[in-house]
Amino acid sequence: MTKLFLKYISIILTIYLLSLVSQTIYIGSIPALLIMGLVLLVVNFILKPILLLITLPVSLLTLGLFSFIVNAWTIMIADYFVTDISMGGFLNSLLAAFIIVIFNHLFKDMNKVSY
Repeated sequence: MTKLFLKYISIILTIYLLSLVSQTIYIGSIPALLIMGLVLLVVNFILKPILLLITLPVSLLTLGLFSFIVNAWTIMIADYFVTDISMGGFLNSLLAAFIIVIFNHLFKDMNKVSY
């Protein structure tokens, strides 16, 4: 449950921070941002494994870097379902996918630290 919550937080934080930096990413309201996080989690759990399986040969040829493209596609799919948020295209979705991965690793490392 903790890993799922950390992934949700990293999604929301990334989209919010990117909306502050980029003028092409639009967030209409905070509830829309929270819904976007939930929709992206659902898309990641249902469609992402199917997309990764379909694109496995390309991913092997690019040594796994094509998975960022698949992550960007999942963000664009979630963007399609949430009406009050606009990611502004593929490049913003690709940047968001990259930053979400970075935040996920940072949050995992923070979770492992014990005193």
